[in-house]
Amino acid sequence: MVREPFAGTIPDDRLYCRQYDMWVQEVDGGLLVGATAFGVHQAGEVIAFTAKPAGANVERGRGLGTIECHKTVLAVRTPISFVLLEGNEAAEERPALLNRDPHGKGWMVRVRPLDWAGERTALVDAPTYRAHVRAVDPQASFDEPA
Repeated sequence: MVREPFAGTIPDDRLYCRQYDMWVQEVDGGLLVGATAFGVHQAGEVIAFTAKPAGANVERGRGLGTIECHKTVLAVRTPISFVLLEGNEAAEERPALLNRDPHGKGWMVRVRPLDWAGERTALVDAPTYRAHVRAVDPQASFDEPA
């Protein structure tokens, strides 16, 4: 099966993890974490999302929850270590949010980081992440950030 080239937005207002195709954004003294539009594109249509329970300690590289795509269930690996404050209940109830708006209403978890100063250095800015996407998918195209 031939996959269409990626076409989507990579917002400038957050940091990205090339290894897991995840984003991290500072919001209201905490962090939001979600899958990038490119990561969702690579996984295929998300039909279910379940976050770990509030209060969970999750180390970098471990699963923050799972997504289900057609015929497969994937662990969503986190780019940072954190205490999970809340999962996105709206995305759990309506997983199509992850497909339609992964950088907005489709965020996955709100967290309190355990080593933000140390781990943020492994994340990259939007232009660097766009270059990563182009290296993986040379025909990728990017919409203007909102």
